[in-house]
Amino acid sequence: MKKLIVKGSILMALFANFNVFAQQGGGMWIPTELNEKEMKDMGLKISSSDIFSTGDKSINNAVAHFGGGCTSEVISPNGLLLTNHHCGYGEIQAHSSLENDYLTDGFWAKELKDELPNEGLTATFIVDIKDVTSAILKGVKDNMSEEDRNKIIKKNIEDLNGKTKTESYQAAFIKPFYKGNKYYQFTTETYKDVRLVGAPPSAIGKYGNDTDNWVWPRHTGDFSMFRIYADKNNKPADYSADNVPFKPKHFLPINITGIQQDDFTFVYGFPGTTDEYLAASSIEQIKDVIDPARINVRTIALSHIDKKMREDNATRIAYASKQARISNSHKKWIGEVLGLNRSKAVEKRQAYEQEFMSRIEKDSKLKKQYATVISDLNELNKVNKDYNLAYTMYTETFYSNSETFRMALTLNNILNAVGQKNYAEVKAKSLNTVASMHKDYNADLDQTISSDLTDNYFKVVPQNLLPNTTAATIKTALGNSIVNGTKKLNGQSTLGNIKALAENDAEFIKALKDDALIAQIRLILDANQTKVTPTYLANQDKMSKLMRTYMKGQMDVFADRKIFPDANSTLRVTYGKVDGYQPRDAVYYEPITHMEGIVEKYIPGDYEYDLPKHMLHLYETKDYGKYADKTGKLPVNFIATNHTTGGNSGSPALDAKGNLIGLNFDRVWEGTMSDLNYDPEICRNIMVDSRYILWVIDKYANAQRLINEMTIIDESK
Repeated sequence: MKKLIVKGSILMALFANFNVFAQQGGGMWIPTELNEKEMKDMGLKISSSDIFSTGDKSINNAVAHFGGGCTSEVISPNGLLLTNHHCGYGEIQAHSSLENDYLTDGFWAKELKDELPNEGLTATFIVDIKDVTSAILKGVKDNMSEEDRNKIIKKNIEDLNGKTKTESYQAAFIKPFYKGNKYYQFTTETYKDVRLVGAPPSAIGKYGNDTDNWVWPRHTGDFSMFRIYADKNNKPADYSADNVPFKPKHFLPINITGIQQDDFTFVYGFPGTTDEYLAASSIEQIKDVIDPARINVRTIALSHIDKKMREDNATRIAYASKQARISNSHKKWIGEVLGLNRSKAVEKRQAYEQEFMSRIEKDSKLKKQYATVISDLNELNKVNKDYNLAYTMYTETFYSNSETFRMALTLNNILNAVGQKNYAEVKAKSLNTVASMHKDYNADLDQTISSDLTDNYFKVVPQNLLPNTTAATIKTALGNSIVNGTKKLNGQSTLGNIKALAENDAEFIKALKDDALIAQIRLILDANQTKVTPTYLANQDKMSKLMRTYMKGQMDVFADRKIFPDANSTLRVTYGKVDGYQPRDAVYYEPITHMEGIVEKYIPGDYEYDLPKHMLHLYETKDYGKYADKTGKLPVNFIATNHTTGGNSGSPALDAKGNLIGLNFDRVWEGTMSDLNYDPEICRNIMVDSRYILWVIDKYANAQRLINEMTIIDESK
């Protein structure tokens, strides 16, 4: 009896800890449904309508989805846009060469005419949000199959979007929330002429590189600057030399007064994906099976890429963006496993489930609806474990981390389209994809990576789900393929020349059919499509239905607390306070770092910790200008309890009055598990202090024309 009492006490304590985020600002809230009272209790000085409205002066008019994957904010009346260095990295790299190495040297446009266009780069504003749940779920019944349900929802979405009146430069889209229990419609305005204005050198923008990624203390100036251009009527337009700087409805003033412990902050942006309401068995599978598999694949790829980048300058430039993409998720997943273990996430979720079951036992209606949902989820996770692993390994091995395999898959699409009506379209699209990949492709390097990944794939994936070939056969094919240039086509390599060689259609198709690697990739693809994907997707359909039921159950059973929806790349607000944290026993991290920490890490000539001479001179002379704090030190980064994730990169960090005080760019390593389990004790977002950003622009880059555009506030004077 004593043991049961103790266990019950522990479970209740864990459950209390799971719920604590609801009282400490955790969550990613739809900006039309903010808990204004809680925000004001924590320190907010403006109203929720100042944060979002369909009017002109609310903050949503200054926050843009940057390139569809990051966030950015307008910081001047002339459309000057601020985002992260890593968000603009692809554009900075695209404009770089050995002669003009903007990655190493930085880039600062001296005049408007020097600002560089970027094909395909967009900035999207959300101008309206509506709850359209009743219209979208009209005709949907609980006992429907997922297929029938999805057909009705798809038709309802098409009908509503068709009836929605928008301007010619606007668009509307609808997304599900709360696992499909609610739906919201978003009206957008997308600007298609976004030009590069300025970027610090990587020694500032990526200071600490991989070693410091996801880590605190941090000393990174992770920012870059762009500008939105519009037509003469200030409306969205494709790139044109006649376009002019965009005049926003609202732009963010920048507060350089400074922040301190316990100051209220909120972050506004487009967080990508979270899964905060999973069953304990789902979290356990991610922690013990899926994340370790992903980590292992990327460890293999990075071991080769990092070595080559350090040895060869051309590879460093060509692989900079790819390496950053692979490494970012790699380290994130390592931290996620660490955090899930440290925060006892599985145990906490089990306690939550016990409380869930305890409550429904007291209500016959709830019990009838939800009595078996958790046990059903647990059983499905057991059944799906091997398929989930095999599906993950296929994606990580043959698509995400091997360009050679991905090109083989792409070229195989051409073979599959032979004789089809869309053949010409598929061929052109596939060739464009492969040609673009050739631009920054090192065939020898990728062959080594692909070979090691193949060995790993055959070791990890369950035997019954493997393709009908061997690792040795695939590795041999890597050395005899037109895909990576180890085999010639008419005496010529396809690398950088594939479109020309593909003009003789019959000859090209024959070469694809005869290619050893493409033959192997067809076997791999066939195994994935016949042995893995059908069962995996069927299980995912079952999982989606169960999770929708479980999500509704949580909202019904825990009606006494407000539940935020998972992130899904739509506009959200999260809020918290500046606060340090204790990652482990006897260690406490202060919430603010300074210039001194940058110099302490400095290693001359090092790939990650070198510094420009001019920056060192400014430090030695303490030329900080008005950006120093009261002690004369220059703040660099700070952390707070804001609940962020991927997609929040580049999000504005705002003070209680809605002024810009920083730029979100990362999370602490121990808190990356916040996508699954937000814990206010250790989950922290990392931001570049606005004073450091302005100091780099003003003192380091001498780009006063940009400073002069901004509205800078100093309340200490």
